[in-house]
Amino acid sequence: MKAWYYGLTFRSRVWLTFVLLITLAVSANGTISYMIAAKVVQENAFRLSEDTINKTAQVVNQRLSNITVSMMSLMISDPFKAMMSDVASANTSRYYQHLTALQQVFSQSRFSDGFIQSILIATPIGDFYPTNSIRLKDHSFYDSNLYKQAKIEKRPFWVPRHEDAFFSDRDPVISLVLNTIGDIPNQDDDVYIVVNVKENDMYRLLADSSYTSETGLSYIFINEQGQEIVHSPLYAATDANWRASFLERLHKEQSGYFFYTLNDKESLINYAPVEVGRNWILLGVQSKERLLAQVNGIKRSTLYALLGCLLLSLFVSNGLTKLLLKPLRKLHELMKQVEHNDLNVRFASPYRDEVAQVGFRFNRMLDEINRLIQDVTDGETQKRKAEIKALTAQMDPHFLYNTLNTIYCKSELGATDDVNDMILSLAHMFQLGLSNGRDWVTLEDELTHMKMYLAIQQKCYDTLFDYRIEIGSGVYLSSIVLKIMLQPLVENAIVHGFRNIENGGRIVIAIHTEAAQLVLSVKDNGCGMDVADVYRNMRYAATSKKGYALNNIAHRLQLYYGEQARMELSSTPGGGAEVVLRLPVTEGGNGDD
Repeated sequence: MKAWYYGLTFRSRVWLTFVLLITLAVSANGTISYMIAAKVVQENAFRLSEDTINKTAQVVNQRLSNITVSMMSLMISDPFKAMMSDVASANTSRYYQHLTALQQVFSQSRFSDGFIQSILIATPIGDFYPTNSIRLKDHSFYDSNLYKQAKIEKRPFWVPRHEDAFFSDRDPVISLVLNTIGDIPNQDDDVYIVVNVKENDMYRLLADSSYTSETGLSYIFINEQGQEIVHSPLYAATDANWRASFLERLHKEQSGYFFYTLNDKESLINYAPVEVGRNWILLGVQSKERLLAQVNGIKRSTLYALLGCLLLSLFVSNGLTKLLLKPLRKLHELMKQVEHNDLNVRFASPYRDEVAQVGFRFNRMLDEINRLIQDVTDGETQKRKAEIKALTAQMDPHFLYNTLNTIYCKSELGATDDVNDMILSLAHMFQLGLSNGRDWVTLEDELTHMKMYLAIQQKCYDTLFDYRIEIGSGVYLSSIVLKIMLQPLVENAIVHGFRNIENGGRIVIAIHTEAAQLVLSVKDNGCGMDVADVYRNMRYAATSKKGYALNNIAHRLQLYYGEQARMELSSTPGGGAEVVLRLPVTEGGNGDD
């Protein structure tokens, strides 16, 4: 055993030790905690179930009592008193006036207590009820069993579930029947109010009062004779023998709860009286298995705690191992960064142990690699500068050809003044374009260079186009940009965008800053372009004249700025095109390489 233990890695030995210690401690603690908690949970479950049924009985009492109070309020209303006055005098001539006046009273009663489904006031001069309920004329209250019972009771009483005999819905209802009271002289005592409550509403009240779907609590609402107040599928599924035995046990109990077998399952029966009805009893039925489900939950929780502690022991052992191997892990992370081309990392340690010595040799190796890379980078930089100059040189003859051709056309037409202006503009353009051999110019010089070009083109095409330059408030004209960037874009708009029009062209040159970038855009209202086709031509610009100017600019941006700059094209067919250059902002300087 000892040989096997020491044959494990150090990390495995630490892990195993902690797992054993924590498992023993948690197992002992979990067993004791479970025994204590199970007893407490069982007692609390019984108490909670009892409190729930008592609370529900109180809610039912309150809601049904509120209906009685609401009817008392109805009896003291002016429309009711006026109606009772005509009842006392047997005056039927104003029946419909009273029916109309009572509608507001009915609405107020139903609004104040949404439990009320329908109201019927039975009088010798006729029945009064909400007109939105359809009264069954063939069913008189005075011919019903409710009237017979009212004569016997001589006081308000509630009737268990029965079919509504007075209104067309025929829904199962629970009814309140009460005789009217008042101070009308010669008042007729044979006036009754019947208030119907839907059985479904009562069932929902029971469910909402105790969240039965969560607690598993079912209700049986009966009177002492076993008659259902509200239909219960659970109670309806039992036979007469079971009900007789159950009622006998119920009458003997005094504690408020007992266990009883229902549908082959042992269940906890809690009960409480509902005082608003005569001998009404509300019973709560809850499966003993589900009632004590929390005990099983404690078992699971104890197991989960054990597993959690096992995982914790794994993390603790890993933490200790990481502490011991921290220098090697640090060196390993540095090597991973080098794999991702980060050669600026260095190993640092205040110690001089074996791992630190390896790290210092790693640093010297990185220094040598950086020196070799710098040598290669310097050579590539020189090549890139040479290529930029070559691209610029290619652009100048292309522009010169177009410009001289325009001057020739003007001279043939005898426009001497225009030719002079164009030559001066061309000379100024060359002065700015050469820029003493520099590849960089200020934004102001780049704009002047573009304006000279536009002046030449407007001399050539008098009515073809006009232009506008918009400069944002955050733009500095002293910003340094790569030269001859805007003029080719303007030339592209004139040559390609306006090729099918003779006048009405418009070019907008906009410059602004956005997210630490200088944004240059050239937008025209010409014929537009197929952006996908232009991008495709740019890829093959070396072997095709199409896309040459745009590809030249894109290539120059990539060569100098790299990923910091980009060119974006957008167009609506027949609605113009826009080219946007996004450059990093560079302030000041003299534009030297």
